[in-house]
Amino acid sequence: MRKLLTTTAALAAMATMAQAQDGYFAGKSIDVIVPFGTGGATYVSAKFLEPYFEKHLPGNPEINVIDRPGGGSILGANWFEQNAKADGSTILFTTSSTANPFVLGQEGVEYRLSDYRVAYSHPFGAVAYVAPSTGVTDAASIKDSSSPLIYGGIAAAASDLPGLLSFEVLGLDVKSVLGFTGRGPVRLAFEQGEVNIDYQFTPVWLTQVVPSVEEGNAVPLWTGGAMEGGVLKARDPVAPDLPSVYEVYETMNGQPPSGIEWDAFQGIASVTYAYGLTGYLHPDAPQEALDAFAAAVEAINADPEFQTASQDVTGGARLSAGPDTEAAIKAALSPSDEVKTYLRTLLSDKYGVNF
Repeated sequence: MRKLLTTTAALAAMATMAQAQDGYFAGKSIDVIVPFGTGGATYVSAKFLEPYFEKHLPGNPEINVIDRPGGGSILGANWFEQNAKADGSTILFTTSSTANPFVLGQEGVEYRLSDYRVAYSHPFGAVAYVAPSTGVTDAASIKDSSSPLIYGGIAAAASDLPGLLSFEVLGLDVKSVLGFTGRGPVRLAFEQGEVNIDYQFTPVWLTQVVPSVEEGNAVPLWTGGAMEGGVLKARDPVAPDLPSVYEVYETMNGQPPSGIEWDAFQGIASVTYAYGLTGYLHPDAPQEALDAFAAAVEAINADPEFQTASQDVTGGARLSAGPDTEAAIKAALSPSDEVKTYLRTLLSDKYGVNF
C-alpha cells in the first residue's frame, strides 16, 4: 500500500511538473518594467510579487524586475510603448504617476495607457506623516506647525497628485519640492530633514516608516481613506487608528467635504488607491497570456505563504485579476470635463506642468 501511495504521489508530482512545463510561459522570461527608482513602493511591491508569479504562472517563467526611472515615470512608460513584446512577456507595473499624465494630456506622454490590457492590480493605501521638529502632534494640529511645511515628490501629475490635492482640500500652505526619482529618495530626504511632510504608500509605510514612528522620528497624520458607500471616507484598514482625509476635513470644518477640490481629490485618490499598482500588457497580448495571469492571481491569493507575507508588505491586500478590474480601470482614465479642467488649471498655474 505504501508503495502504491508513493507511486501515486510521484505521478501527481510529475503531472504537475509537466503541466507547468507545458504552460503558456514555459521557457520564457518576463520583464516587469518599473518606471521608478529602486526603494519606492512600486519597486518594493514588484520585487515582493516576483517569486509568487514565478511559482504560479503556467510555465514558471523567470521574472526580471527592471527599474527605468525618469520624467516622473513617463520615460519608462514611453519605453514600454516602444519596446513591449506583444506576447505578454513585458509588463508595465506602475501607479497613477503614469495614469495621471496620460489622463491629463501632459507634455511628453507617448504611451497609450487606455489601450493596454490589464494583467493584474494590487491595491494599496497611503499614509501622511510629519517630522517631530514641526511641533505637530496629530492631524488636528497640522495648521499649527512651528515651521513651513515642505513636501517632497516625484511630479505634480504623478502619484503625488492625491497628496497635493489633499493639501488643497484641507487648505494647507505646503511648499512642494518636486523632481525626485522615486518615493524612496523622498523618504531619505525626510530622514535627512530636507522635507518635513511626506506621503508613503502601504508597502513602504509598513516596512520602513512605521519603525521611524516607533523610534519617535515621524508623526503619523492621516490616510487617503477607503471607500464606503461610494465615498472615500472610511478609515484605511492598514492604519485604522488614523483618520481619513475626509475625517480630518470634517473635524476642521464641522461638515463633510464638498466642492471641486474634494471631487478632484476623491476621483484621483480613488484611482490611485483602489487599483494601486497595476500590471499592464501590450494591447495585442493574446487571450492565452491574459488567462495565464488570471489563473496565477487566483493561485497567488490562495497561497498561504503569500497570505502571511502580504500582511507585512501590504496589510494583507490581495491581487485583483484583469477580468475583474480592466473595465473599471479604463473608465477611471476618463474624468469629468469639470474635474479635468480644474486639475489642468491647478497643475499648470501652481506647479508649472505643461500640457
